[in-house]
Amino acid sequence: MPINIDRFEDEPTDALDIKEGTQPHTILTFLATNDEQAFTQTEIHEATEITRGSVGVVLSRLEERGLVRHRGRYWAIAEDERLASYAAQQAASSSSTTDNYYGETDE
Repeated sequence: MPINIDRFEDEPTDALDIKEGTQPHTILTFLATNDEQAFTQTEIHEATEITRGSVGVVLSRLEERGLVRHRGRYWAIAEDERLASYAAQQAASSSSTTDNYYGETDE
């Protein structure tokens, strides 16, 4: 879908444009919520249920954008200021769904 040229010109180049529900979003969310660990492609595949072949391609593209880093077989979220707020948002989102804010629910 095309965008207006003014939006094209005014949009910050450092903004994260990762759409919710996409494979990059799923992988970044997983890595951001586990930012104290690094994972193999197989572990990322098992945790996200994204096909093994797709995990490698997505990780490579995210690495090109500086959003993930890798050493040997292991991948982790990058140390990038754009990701600091993303990781905080993901952690807050996951804790809000697991806390007892609304009390016990009857099933």
